[in-house]
Amino acid sequence: MPSESGAISRDEVAHLARLARLAVTETELDTFAGQLDVILGSVARVGEVAAEDIPPTSHAVPLENVFRPDELRPGLSQEQALSGAPAAEEGRFRVPRILGEEA
Repeated sequence: MPSESGAISRDEVAHLARLARLAVTETELDTFAGQLDVILGSVARVGEVAAEDIPPTSHAVPLENVFRPDELRPGLSQEQALSGAPAAEEGRFRVPRILGEEA
C-alpha cells in the first residue's frame, strides 16, 4: 500500500478512509499520513530484527502453571447437594421458569 518512496501518501490515506467508510478532513489526512508512516516504519524495523535462528514465541518469558494439578476427589452426593436447596424436584434444583413466558 505505501508508495514506492516508502512514505504513505495523502491519497492512500484517503483511499483507506473510503474503504473503512470513515469521513476524514483534509487536516486529518495529513495527520493520519504521518502517523501511518511511523507505524509502517516500525513494522518494517521489526521485520528486519527477526532472524532465522530465533524461534517464534508467544511470550517473552516462559510461562508456568501456578495452579494445583487436577486430582479426583470425592464430591457431594446428589442428596447432600440438594439438602440445602429451598426446592427440589426429581433430583434437581427447582427454580422458577424464566424462558418461554414472553409472547
